[in-house]
Amino acid sequence: MHINHRLEVDLGDRGYPIYIGTDLLGEAEIFEQHIHGRSALIVSNSTVAPLYIDAVQQALDGAGIRRDEIILEDGEQYKTMAAVESTIDLLLTRRHDRRTTLIALGGGVIGDIAGFAASIYQRGVNFIQIPTTLLSQVDSSVGGKTGVNHPLGKNMIGAFFQPQCVIADINTLKTLPARELSAGLAEVIKYGLICDADFFNWLESNMAGLLKLDQELLAQAVMVSCQDKARVVEQDEREAGLRAILNLGHSFGHAIETVKGYGIWLHGEAVAAGMVMAIDLSIREGWIDEDVRQRTIALLQQAGLPVTPPDDISIEQYLETMSIDKKAVDGKINLVLLKAIGDAFVTADYNHDKLVQTLGP
Repeated sequence: MHINHRLEVDLGDRGYPIYIGTDLLGEAEIFEQHIHGRSALIVSNSTVAPLYIDAVQQALDGAGIRRDEIILEDGEQYKTMAAVESTIDLLLTRRHDRRTTLIALGGGVIGDIAGFAASIYQRGVNFIQIPTTLLSQVDSSVGGKTGVNHPLGKNMIGAFFQPQCVIADINTLKTLPARELSAGLAEVIKYGLICDADFFNWLESNMAGLLKLDQELLAQAVMVSCQDKARVVEQDEREAGLRAILNLGHSFGHAIETVKGYGIWLHGEAVAAGMVMAIDLSIREGWIDEDVRQRTIALLQQAGLPVTPPDDISIEQYLETMSIDKKAVDGKINLVLLKAIGDAFVTADYNHDKLVQTLGP
């Protein structure tokens, strides 16, 4: 076991540590510290389980924890209430009580399903996040958002529910397909754009090394991303205001995912195109200059990400889908826009005609 970084998410009695390092999955000591009952359910998927579930099982055995497993289908299209119900069915069948712990072993989809199931099983049981994709290590595993999709909108059913800890093992990124690695880098780049200009500069200098899976660089990128997110979440746990800046590009991106069909565009790919659209509107409003767009596009392209949205989504489809996004309030679409690299803000005070121009061909 090698822990490169340990961060604390300071939320009072709901606070928890984030462990970032290598060879962490089989470490019984971490599980002993954060599992308070004597039973656990590992929730994983058909892609991740064959690679990593053995290590977690052995760690639980070493900690003397009774364990069960459920292996779900892999993909955003399976992030549904049916998956949550299957998880709860197993918990009931195997007689897991209120002191059980759910362990999410997988990417963001698994983390969201397991976390939401934990939040509602017997009115709430503990869970642990073990994110195995870059996107989940830097974003979805931190901050307590859990939930599933609805055919009319992404992440429309869910709860805020904090984990006991997050275990980000950088070794799991070695088995990540290149497309998934790129998708995760979209969220990494997002932190630079919204609140950390120094990190954006660092990414411009180190993207090649990240793509080569340099362990130290990856650990650093995950650490800074989690640090940036934790700082925002600590100030606004339930997204009453500031936390919404974490959704740069997401209103556009969620519309792309919903219209195209979940899983056709990966979340990070849709967010990448969405961030360029947010920058386009910010330029049209005169809040930033063209240099921001060019630097962002260059970095996204270096990361292997799309910088233009699909060409078969109409303006009407965008507006309809974005109007039922969670960030819409009283019929107004709140958007995260930029004043500079590292300076994002949330507003509904933009020119609608300029939004239409951004959405248009």
